[in-house]
Amino acid sequence: MVRERESQQQQQQVSYTVEQLVAVNPYNPDILTDLENHVNEQVSSQTYSLDANLCLLRLYQFEPERMSIPIVVRILIKALMAMPAPDFSLCLFLIPEQVQMEEQFKTLIVLSHYLETARFHQFWDEAVKNRSILEVVPGFEQAIQAYAIHVLSLTYQKVPRPILAEAINIEGLSLDKFLEYQVANSGWALEKGHGRSQLIVLPRNEFNHPELKKNAVDSVPLEHVTRIFPILS
Repeated sequence: MVRERESQQQQQQVSYTVEQLVAVNPYNPDILTDLENHVNEQVSSQTYSLDANLCLLRLYQFEPERMSIPIVVRILIKALMAMPAPDFSLCLFLIPEQVQMEEQFKTLIVLSHYLETARFHQFWDEAVKNRSILEVVPGFEQAIQAYAIHVLSLTYQKVPRPILAEAINIEGLSLDKFLEYQVANSGWALEKGHGRSQLIVLPRNEFNHPELKKNAVDSVPLEHVTRIFPILS
């Protein structure tokens, strides 16, 4: 009977998600292990939780002796995969400077710089050299390719094939299959350029087609504008 009651009590206990634990008491060191396990879950399930990861990095600041370097590396890789969001900088700010001086962290910082400055050729060269660091997180290559395409779409209406190939690190038949998929599913189109060159027509957006961008003044209601004048005067 006693065991049955204990079993029933355990079943009735509320099981909190990591997000709930972070929201209720983000500075409780007792949740540190849960947060570390959650990082590994993010890696295996290819999901992402910035708030939970930032919470873990803050707890490491209070208990540096419990810091797991492999876990921190995974957090930073996941943050890189979230670009163009500024997650990498947010996470790096919470990591002690002496830890950042370790070789694998210096590598990730260099990779981040290449991505921020759209130096994709250098990025992929560096990524190949450090495959052992990056391959622990599935989906990394695909996430960076998506970011590269995002950057190109801000600049180009029609991107030459060699530039796209360099940005996403795909060539030859693999690139042909990639383009075929994008044409069928993402609204891309192919055109012939000069000579034998090929142009990829990217979907229209307010950056590569400025005429799509609404006039900022037109989008502000008149009553909001009139409220500004007393403040300025």
